[in-house]
Amino acid sequence: MIKRRQSKELNLGGVRLGGDAPVIVQSMTSTDTRNVEATVGQIKALEGAGCEIVRVAVIDEQAVASIGEICRRISIPLIADIHFDYRLALKVLEQGVSGIRINPGNIGRYHIKEIVNAAKERDVVIRLGINAGSLEREILKKHGGKPTSTALVESALRNIELFENIGFTNFKLSLKSSDVLTTIEAYREIAKRCPYPLHLGVTEAGTIINATIKSALGIGILLLEGIGDTIRVSIAGDPISEVRVAYGILRALGIRYVGPDIIACPTCGRTEINVVKIAEELERRLARMKKYIKIAIMGCVVNGPGEARDADIGLAGGRGFGYLFRKGERIRKIKETEFIDGLMEEIKKITEDS
Repeated sequence: MIKRRQSKELNLGGVRLGGDAPVIVQSMTSTDTRNVEATVGQIKALEGAGCEIVRVAVIDEQAVASIGEICRRISIPLIADIHFDYRLALKVLEQGVSGIRINPGNIGRYHIKEIVNAAKERDVVIRLGINAGSLEREILKKHGGKPTSTALVESALRNIELFENIGFTNFKLSLKSSDVLTTIEAYREIAKRCPYPLHLGVTEAGTIINATIKSALGIGILLLEGIGDTIRVSIAGDPISEVRVAYGILRALGIRYVGPDIIACPTCGRTEINVVKIAEELERRLARMKKYIKIAIMGCVVNGPGEARDADIGLAGGRGFGYLFRKGERIRKIKETEFIDGLMEEIKKITEDS
């Protein structure tokens, strides 16, 4: 059983972070924040996929001007992501955001004080985002120009002290690198040295396959050790995939059971049905489903019946026909042309009954 690190609990726009709250799934829009319609549309799609907190890039004053309307039209808390220009952070705090993310590596310490004081007045949560790609120059130089885990932790501790000296503790931390081992080492160390909630992620992880591998390892190992209060899987591509992979990691570790868990055999020479086509079509149809259900799609007689029986809904398929299983019981034989519709019918029954 995973023993969770006890962190300070925060309230971000009505969503509990840290303490004994569930590990929260976040994502970030890929739209131009200045385009309100596109951004709101993507946020609603993310929310439908299970995203619980969303972050948007605020790159200029026109983006700031869009934030208020975006906040009014969405249902989940919004975090404004600010780099370089502290004035954008001060202005966006007036627009109703639930949180802001700042990077001390590209905003001076004096300006950070101004931002923190303004956030304190409005009870807004700050994410102190330490990133290997933009560490403070003096810290990077001290560590031989390399963004080591020790350098990340040093930056975090220095800025924690700054926040605490102002009397501000309404913040969470991230210490991200594109290197999995650096990320793990940094989070392990900071977890021992402060009580604040930790937002996990392997940054700039790549396109979906590489990003999924890196995130499953980096985020998964830390969660297994009880470290982490919120997560974002960074994928170069559709942010909906970030949410799906995030919940997949949480399900695999038994931390949160959200959404369908579709088990499918990898296929071999014994496979007599199109497992991939069936599984992908189910994924498409169930993309917005938040209720947990375990579904097995099996294509041969070796492991098929056993895996199908172990799932909530299972299909053990053969040439031209297959058997549907529900909660371990074989319920009926169906034709191959009826596989997907038959599975959907049983999924609907079981989700409505429970």
